[in-house]
Amino acid sequence: MVVTDLAAISKTNQPLHFGFLLLPNFSLIGFSSAIEPLRMANWVSGNNLYETVTISAEGAAVASSCGASVQVDTALDQIPPLDALFVVGASPVARTGNESVIAWLRQQDKNQQIALGGIGTGSYLLACAGLLEGYRATIHWWDIASLREEFPQTIVSNHLFEIDSNRFTCSGGTAAMDMMLFLIGKHHGLELASAISEQFVCERIRPGEDPQRAPLKVRIGTSHSKLVEAVTLMEANIEEPLSTDDLAFHVGVSRRHLERLFKKHLQSVPSKYYLQLRLERARQLLQQTDKAIAQVGLSCGFATASHFSTTYRSHFGVTPRQERQQLLNEK
Repeated sequence: MVVTDLAAISKTNQPLHFGFLLLPNFSLIGFSSAIEPLRMANWVSGNNLYETVTISAEGAAVASSCGASVQVDTALDQIPPLDALFVVGASPVARTGNESVIAWLRQQDKNQQIALGGIGTGSYLLACAGLLEGYRATIHWWDIASLREEFPQTIVSNHLFEIDSNRFTCSGGTAAMDMMLFLIGKHHGLELASAISEQFVCERIRPGEDPQRAPLKVRIGTSHSKLVEAVTLMEANIEEPLSTDDLAFHVGVSRRHLERLFKKHLQSVPSKYYLQLRLERARQLLQQTDKAIAQVGLSCGFATASHFSTTYRSHFGVTPRQERQQLLNEK
């Protein structure tokens, strides 16, 4: 990580001013995980170390993804001077309807005194505004693939959070707390950050480099090294799938032994499990990108559009075209 001056600032008598821009359908857990450590820093230290302001585009209350509304302090065109502004993104990501906010963010880039951050899918809006080009950044794991594809000039990681110069991004959820505790530690010392963590009954302050998702062996429910290796190969070769024989060869077991491992631990066979992974990736791309349906199929290892459509419908009960249309109707 390249730590900006704001992140590395020493203890000061002047409070830092952080703003939180709440988008419609924003993640309440991401927002609270970010703002609560700042409040607690003031309470534990007995000093006014941070001042926060909540913002919406028009200054009106904003409904979160769980339906709870939050009253904000001000509108975009009335915000006071800030040291950092964090965009708290929608859940799921909002790909339209925030054009005015994106234009406003572009203007803020001219202000070199303000750091810009994204919490969860807030990173997507920063990318849309061209503010993450050449920067390391992260976003919720569900949106990593689409962010990489749509914004190839952004160095997208799967880390909990990234701090690169004056860009602060995190994957959302409780990772926002880890990012804020990291910043508090840089501003006012690790002892204060640890005391805040204890107040929130956090087992530890996770470093930014920690991965967002649980290790594969946890997700698939087994630590069998050969099986983990095989699934890892599958996940890394979605566009050009490997045959079961190839998987067995690379893992160093016989085909029959590999099939027994999948049957015993995953209640499936390698080909079926692999197909499910590819279809889940296809569904993700259909929902999160504007890629042509045929291109989505090719990206997930389907040689023809008809094969992709038939297989997708058999698995999900709708065709890829119907899947995308349903998403558009919901919007």
